Amino acid sequence: MSRKINVSRKTKETQIEIQLDLDGSGKADISTGIAFFDHMLTAFAVHGFFDLKILAKGDIEVDFHHTIEDVGLVLGQAFYEALGLKEGIIRFGDSCVPMDEALSRVTVDLSNRPYLVYHFPDDLKSTGSFDAYLAKEFFQAFCVKGGLNLHINAYYGSNEHHMLESIFKAMGKSLNMATRINENLCGSLSSKGCL
Repeated sequence: MSRKINVSRKTKETQIEIQLDLDGSGKADISTGIAFFDHMLTAFAVHGFFDLKILAKGDIEVDFHHTIEDVGLVLGQAFYEALGLKEGIIRFGDSCVPMDEALSRVTVDLSNRPYLVYHFPDDLKSTGSFDAYLAKEFFQAFCVKGGLNLHINAYYGSNEHHMLESIFKAMGKSLNMATRINENLCGSLSSKGCL
């Protein structure tokens, strides 16, 4: 069963093309015009063992928000479509990842019930152009289109770069776990019979 998908979206603000292979080896080719975001999405793909190609062009001269949110929407849609009926998938994933002084945990349920819980220290101020607020917008959009129940807990850290990187790596690992096929499963892992 192939779990590869191509998804695109074009608006007056952004133009995004995504190729995703859930059963890849972690090959990433990411170009959004936002260097740190590219770095985070690459870490996500590498640690999730997803082959991921993203080409995004947006009105970043206005703000990064439109591009980051729309990439989240299209990537969520790509995961949703690549998983199809979600038959045989493990469904749940959980990973705790350190990055130097930072530690974050990401837990996911591919339940088709979008919900984001995002805990990140309020007192950590970014000096860069990509921050925890923009990351939250990405995760929210990703949840909505992907049908994910996503819990993100940045436990501690003093460097926002490290904290965000630990989150993106943990999300890759969690989604890798949740999207794996369990040969013992017949249909969807749900007492209701479907997800």
